[in-house]
Amino acid sequence: MTAHPTKVMLLAAGRGERMRPLTDHTPKALLKAGGHPLIEHHLRRLGGAGFTDIIVNHAYLGEQIEAALGDGRRYGVDITYSAEGPRGLETGGGIFHALALLGEAPFIVINADVFTDYPFERLMHRVNGPLAHLILVDNPPHHPGGDFALQGERVLNHGAARYTFSGIGVYHPDLFRAGRPGAYPLAPLLRRACDQNQVSGEHYSGNWVDVGTPDRLQQLDRRLRREAGHSGPA
Repeated sequence: MTAHPTKVMLLAAGRGERMRPLTDHTPKALLKAGGHPLIEHHLRRLGGAGFTDIIVNHAYLGEQIEAALGDGRRYGVDITYSAEGPRGLETGGGIFHALALLGEAPFIVINADVFTDYPFERLMHRVNGPLAHLILVDNPPHHPGGDFALQGERVLNHGAARYTFSGIGVYHPDLFRAGRPGAYPLAPLLRRACDQNQVSGEHYSGNWVDVGTPDRLQQLDRRLRREAGHSGPA
């Protein structure tokens, strides 16, 4: 399969406070579901979709992530690491910190702690759009209010029908031009771009799980093992 030129950043720098005690000694991205680390599910699917240029950021226990994933060759990808130090830079600061690695072209960003069957190759058709293109999903029980409204393909800050941001997006580097070194969230940048009519989006109704708590991780693990036809400890 011909490799896509678009770079992909996997966000793996979160401390995982809601996952404690599981994350006291293991980074959240390396917690297992279905016998494999969460981030590994993304790497295999990205490699299979032809995305080979991967940047992985890390902070807390980041050396474990590098030791576990290596150069990415066994997943069919090439991994470059963006180390943020022990405290991390949040999503906005983390992406800004990695801009030199991401380059001048639009790039894809995926939260390492979500599980989805979204067809990543579809994002290649979104790299020439506005400042951002967001994948939105139905609101899960733990986030009933959603994040954004969707009108056609336009993402709005306000609206009656609201959806949850999946943690999957395509971003133009210009979205971060006003950024600065340090730790800060991504949401204010996206909301400002929404006000400027610079964010498109799509609703995805397929499989998506925000693996943010031990209970949701356990549920996903059971489901994946059941689908694979076996059970037992990860």
